[in-house]
This record gives sequence, structure tokens and C-alpha cells, in this order.
Amino acid sequence: MFTGIVEELGEVVQVTATAGDSALVAVRGPLVTADARHGDSIAVNGVCLTVVDVDGGIFTADVMGETLRRSALGALQAGDPVNLERAATLGSRLGGHLVQGHVDGVGEVLSREPAEQWETLRFRLPAALARYVVEKGSITVDGVSLTVAGVGPDWFSVGLIPTTLKLTTLGARGLGDPVNLEVDVLAKYVERLLGDRAVGSPSGPGAAAADAAPAQAGGVDGAAPMGEVA
Repeated sequence: MFTGIVEELGEVVQVTATAGDSALVAVRGPLVTADARHGDSIAVNGVCLTVVDVDGGIFTADVMGETLRRSALGALQAGDPVNLERAATLGSRLGGHLVQGHVDGVGEVLSREPAEQWETLRFRLPAALARYVVEKGSITVDGVSLTVAGVGPDWFSVGLIPTTLKLTTLGARGLGDPVNLEVDVLAKYVERLLGDRAVGSPSGPGAAAADAAPAQAGGVDGAAPMGEVA
């Protein structure tokens, strides 16, 4: 779990194709590797990766073919800057919002509008994700927790302050550049729960037994647990 507050702007050192369609990615990040060990999680442009090795401020991670296809990591090359964040601890301040590091889709930069104190960026929004994005809600773009400023049927916009422009990859993104998108996980849970209520059938183990059992005095036993989101 992450917060979407980028700790460091790292750099891709090498991308090496491995067996099948996967790859081994080496990333330079002195800050995030200071206490990193094998098996730790580090978000790279919003994608949760598992550390395989750490050597001199550089960590390596295996990236599965599925991740390369479903995120913008497949386009990474040596020298590319990347947003880095270590997994949050229970004592961390939640400066952004709850971020899983599981990319829901890939958008792209549609426009940039500079202003005196900030810059407004508009991104293409995949149709399958549009229902989860609302004005003033949270969204993660390349691992950066942002507040939605405006939203349309196939786009959304955000306002970026100078610090975000300077310390993340979003400051240098050009028109047409792909970006990783992760919508607010709470929206997906709400959708699932409301969907179950609409069809009138509880989900999860024990649901059938609860439907078949007669009501007992004082209440109904065997309430079904909340179903998981696929």
C-alpha cells in the first residue's frame, strides 16, 4: 500500500528482456534504496514492484509481461525518469490517499495549460474507468496522488503546483505521452456493494445457506461476509 506522495525522482538504468515476455528493470534511487531489502515493495510510476536486488543505490525488479502490457512500464528505456515511492508503514502520514500500486489503465496527456502559480493538465480517460472518476475525487497518475479538477466523458484534468511539476515526471510529460492511472479503490468497493444490493442477493461464502434458513427470533443468523472485488 502507498500514499501517492512521490519520495524521489529516480532513473531507469537498464531494461533487460528475460524469459517469456517479462523483463528485469534496474532503477537508480538512492533515497528509496537506503533501507530497501530483497522482497520490499517500491512503486515505480505507480506500479508496485518487488525488489529483487539492491546494489549501490540501484534496485532491480522483475516485471511480468502482463504488467508490461497493461501499464506504461512497457515503454520504459534506459535514462527515463521515474516516480519512486516506498511502501507505506502503519505509522506513515497519509498525505495523499490509499494507493495500491495496481494500475487500472493507461491514459495519455491531451493538453497542458500554464498559469501563474500552477499548470492544468488534461488526460485521456479510458471508458472503463470513467465511472470511478469524479470532480474533487482522488486519482493516481504515474504514482502521484492528485485531486480531479474537472471531468468529462473521456477526459479528466488536474492542477499541478510547482513542487509537483519539479519533483515528479509530470512536469516533463509531453502531449501524447502515456501515463499509468489508478482510480480510488474505495469507489470500486462501493460499486460492488451497491451492485449486490441492487440484485438482492448477498455475495460470499454462506450466502445460499442464509437465504435458505428460516429467520430466528431476535434476528437473522449467518449474515454473509462482504464479497471481494475481482
